[in-house]
Amino acid sequence: MAGPDPHHDTSADHEQFEKELLAQDRDATSVDTADVDDATARRLVDDLIDADVVTPVPEDQVLVHEPSGTAFDSATQLAVFHRGWTAGRDADVEGE
Repeated sequence: MAGPDPHHDTSADHEQFEKELLAQDRDATSVDTADVDDATARRLVDDLIDADVVTPVPEDQVLVHEPSGTAFDSATQLAVFHRGWTAGRDADVEGE
């Protein structure tokens, strides 16, 4: 009797299905940063400066995110970082 027909082998289907579910889970828990345009970033950074979360350092032309100590030379980079940092911190709190 011949072996299984390779055209009907579904052994990899389950593994592919699991990979797709894991990717969906990661997408569902990730923070969407694609909507951070320059104007949105500037407003967020201005709010963070007012709240003493970000310190501008004019002589170095950087913005320092005080809770993490990370410096950025772009308001957009800082806004994206802060969103991710906040989401990560919130996830840690929910997991406790």
